[in-house]
Amino acid sequence: MDMTEASSKQKLQLKELEELRLAAYENSRIYKEKTKAAQDKLIAKKEFSVGNKVLLYNSRLKLMPSKLRSRWVGPFVVTHVFPYGAIEIMDESTTKKLTINGQRLKHFYEGFTEHTVEELSLLDLPST
Repeated sequence: MDMTEASSKQKLQLKELEELRLAAYENSRIYKEKTKAAQDKLIAKKEFSVGNKVLLYNSRLKLMPSKLRSRWVGPFVVTHVFPYGAIEIMDESTTKKLTINGQRLKHFYEGFTEHTVEELSLLDLPST
């Protein structure tokens, strides 16, 4: 085998290797796009407007876990909605303002009425 033939064979192998690398890069890009689309479908879009009451997720609670402790603090009032998901909230008791990512907030619903349930003992029922 002479040198020219060996060099042309080596160049061919390098080109094949480069094509394989580019194909792997393209497959990786396609996989990332598909997984991002699948993950984005799972994200619930929350719309906030000025004046809404919201609860803030307490991320520091993970350091000291407790089953019965609530992970949400608040309620806070939305004072400004920035583009791209940032939201400014205000604590009503201290009038302190915070700018928070909207994914850490959820709506606070008030005005629920409690219903009393009538208790009925099975021992007190008349026999039929």
